Amino acid sequence: MQLYDVAVVGGGVAGLTAAIYAAKAGKQTIVIEKQDRLGGRAMSNKKNGAYFNLGGHALYHGDALASFREFGLSLQGNKPSIDGYAIWNGKLTVLPTGVKSLVATPLLSWKGKVELAAWLAKFGKLDTHRYDQVSLREWIEGNVQDPMVRNIFYALLRTASYVVAPDLQAAGPVLQQLKNALQGVLYLDRGWGAAVDELRKKASDYGVRFITKSKVISIDHHNGIVQQVLCEDGTKVPAKNIILTTSPAIAHQLVPHAEATALHTWKKQAIEITAACLDVALRRLPKPKQQFVYGIDQTVFLSNQSRAAYLSEDGAQVVSVIKYQGKETDPEKDLQALEQTLDLVQPGWQDELVAKQYLPKITVCYDFMHTKRQENPGPAVPEIKGLYVAGEWASHGELLVDAATASAKRAIQHILSHEGTERTPYYEHRDIV
Repeated sequence: MQLYDVAVVGGGVAGLTAAIYAAKAGKQTIVIEKQDRLGGRAMSNKKNGAYFNLGGHALYHGDALASFREFGLSLQGNKPSIDGYAIWNGKLTVLPTGVKSLVATPLLSWKGKVELAAWLAKFGKLDTHRYDQVSLREWIEGNVQDPMVRNIFYALLRTASYVVAPDLQAAGPVLQQLKNALQGVLYLDRGWGAAVDELRKKASDYGVRFITKSKVISIDHHNGIVQQVLCEDGTKVPAKNIILTTSPAIAHQLVPHAEATALHTWKKQAIEITAACLDVALRRLPKPKQQFVYGIDQTVFLSNQSRAAYLSEDGAQVVSVIKYQGKETDPEKDLQALEQTLDLVQPGWQDELVAKQYLPKITVCYDFMHTKRQENPGPAVPEIKGLYVAGEWASHGELLVDAATASAKRAIQHILSHEGTERTPYYEHRDIV
């Protein structure tokens, strides 16, 4: 059995990113994925010629975009227009996203328009880290005066993070995400699966080996040092370093005696975020101008991603509708809310339907930056030398896919920086939010 320098458990964006950075550094690297496809929640499904992501996906100006560009990915696609509408009291109205729409919108009083304009002007220079340890509600209620401007901020920040928990969510990271969003986002041609394909090819070019359709059941460790990955089919993968890109709960499950490690804290503090997502491919849009809609008094969001990306082989318009979920979810009621949003924005859409995908409760992230966190996860599990975690939940301030790539990078940097050190357990400082 070959001894690998780095074994990565999970072939999503975090796993592929870690594998590429490890292999680029000359490390013998292997990725073990339980499914027959790579990508995790970044894979795309093709239905009747339309490319559907697993819910709404947009690439922000953050760590993931920088990493993908560093890898040389083509990232075919375009920035969408942000001219849009808002849902308020069951009606569509102009969303204030620029000077013209700010003047035209009936949502805001003149005083509210002046305040929002002032915020948009100064937002780019905002030091978001000042608010890393206050809740989003505390920031909005303490800094925004006009009630409707507050509502708009709640909607914008909810959409930037997918999180409906303003009393828990740390304000700093999501404010930074909104700053990134204001630079524009990228919708990818043929969905995020195209980027996954490029990541796999890049990893293969660097010599990364892949094992798919193989479920990991345990991470062997002895005397505080990792030994090997054990798979359900009997496969054993010895490795000097192992990176878990699973959820915190599965990471805890895979590691014997995890209750005596930081994995227990990370699992216990994790708050999962989910969304209900309805994606439809329509032959045409009944209302061509209504392609981008924020719910203000509803936790919904609609975007025609085809307005910026190639997502259909026959010219169909691929529209994604999201309902951000809290603790209580109901698949039928959530679907009804999503379909009612489509009825309002694109009346008669069902007559134009080519393909449809409904995900009643998909995990957006297994944890996020919230005020109840005891510590930021990873990159190292301090009690077990050579064991690391990565994924969107292992955030040190980044959100969503940016957290996935940044945490993967942190894990590899840690491995490289500790090469040659004595193989004994070690501890490191982990910042608290």
